[in-house]
Amino acid sequence: MTHSIRTRLNYIFGLAILIIASMPALCFAAEETAKKPALYATGFSVLPPLIAIVLALITKEVYSSLFIGVFAGAVLYAGANFSGIMNHLLQDGIIASLSSAGNVGILIFLVILGMFVAMMNLSGGSAAFGEWASTKVKSRKHAQFTTILLGILIFVDDYFNCLTVGSVMKPLSDKFNISRAKLAYLIDATAAPVCIIAPISSWAAAVSGFVQGQNGLTIFIRAIPYNFYALFTIVMMFAIVAMNFDYSKMAIYEKNAIENGDLLTVHENLSSQDEEISQNHNGHVADLIVPVIVLIICCLMGMIYTGGFFSGTSFVDAFAGCDAAASLSLGSLVALIITIVYYCARRVLTFRECMGCVPEGFKQMVSPILVLTLAWSLKCMTDSLGLAPFVAGMVEKMPASWMALIPAVLFVISCALGFASGTSWGTFGILIPIALAITASRPDMMIPVISACMAGGVCGDHCSPISDTTIMASAGAGCNHISHVETQLPYALTVLVISTISYVVVGFTKSAIPGLIVGVVLLFLFLNMMKKRQARMNMVANAEA
Repeated sequence: MTHSIRTRLNYIFGLAILIIASMPALCFAAEETAKKPALYATGFSVLPPLIAIVLALITKEVYSSLFIGVFAGAVLYAGANFSGIMNHLLQDGIIASLSSAGNVGILIFLVILGMFVAMMNLSGGSAAFGEWASTKVKSRKHAQFTTILLGILIFVDDYFNCLTVGSVMKPLSDKFNISRAKLAYLIDATAAPVCIIAPISSWAAAVSGFVQGQNGLTIFIRAIPYNFYALFTIVMMFAIVAMNFDYSKMAIYEKNAIENGDLLTVHENLSSQDEEISQNHNGHVADLIVPVIVLIICCLMGMIYTGGFFSGTSFVDAFAGCDAAASLSLGSLVALIITIVYYCARRVLTFRECMGCVPEGFKQMVSPILVLTLAWSLKCMTDSLGLAPFVAGMVEKMPASWMALIPAVLFVISCALGFASGTSWGTFGILIPIALAITASRPDMMIPVISACMAGGVCGDHCSPISDTTIMASAGAGCNHISHVETQLPYALTVLVISTISYVVVGFTKSAIPGLIVGVVLLFLFLNMMKKRQARMNMVANAEA
């Protein structure tokens, strides 16, 4: 079957899904826009993200898939009312998502990071760092360990983590023929999973805010040993690199990178723009390290500033109460100005060259900006269709006799909600209050249940192709987005299944230690089995060759 025929069939399939999804909406008269739609808080609220995700995985094309998902949400909301559909699509979807101060702050941060990367490349700092690191890092394994450790060190915010680690480690990973898909996985797996177990992070502040009437930060810290998905993901990263193997789709990408030097496998113009920028080969390692350090310091200062530290608020309270999006955009803008002055003072770049990096950096971020905008619009559609009340109603109907299974059940539900909505924080806001209500008469189960909600939200966010963190990890690694999703998904699902089993153990033992032991043992048994299986497959392939 030729590529063009396959593409046509994929889009026909997508159109069929859209028509099927729209039929129930056409059977209902749309309510007034101020009222809830007829399909509010029903199973149909899951359809828009489901359509977008399935189409993205089938067609390998994310823009139209997301737009079709958004359009399906507008149809389900407005019914047989064309003007209502278009108004909801534009006003309540795309325009509303771009009118959010938090979203705009993230886009500003994203664009400024693109400018940073362009200037670091043009200054020769990235190339110099790659050459210097190659004298210290002697193998692919060491390069991957370095990526993981750097990702763990930058635990303050997942967005910052994704783009900073990507820009710093890309030259080194390219030198050792590490596929961009593998780099994207290592970046993504050290973003949200690390932030959710770091007490000093924007995530800790967010989760603390969802726990009303109690010390949220204390609960967050007590929940860390039960956050199995995050802990097992970190263990799995180290194990995969130490055991020197990959499986499923990732094995194909890594084999192609090692044997053919093809780091992308799936090529697109936007994925390789960073390689097309001319570089100053007289650059120094400091031309990369100094801007990154300045960026980290400025973003941290931005966090305590927006939290009110300079107005008398304590450091801990200021960090917990900061506006993450405003902090990152403010800090990155100040750091950009300082970096331009630094490059001009060192005469590495002229002021005109620095200004030339402004549109160049913006161009590199067009793809993730577009995907983020459509993903946020899709979330607006699911909010208007009552996805959150639908999930909450399902949870509240669970029988009390299931209490021992509640952590595992809430973990799976939280995974599904995070996957469908593409947001961890939204999942926390929906399920943590429900978890507190469920465990009101069982305080011994409160921490495991809250931890399950947190871990599930991170898991769903980690797996979802419409997650902003997943999108930024692709951008940071310069990887085709769908390539990142399909190579990461088998790894994430492995940890998901093992985490679910561990939460079942916790439900009966009320202790994190048995769950941790069972999970780690199962993880290593599974990885050993997959390594042997991969070795047999390689032997067969070599024999046939």
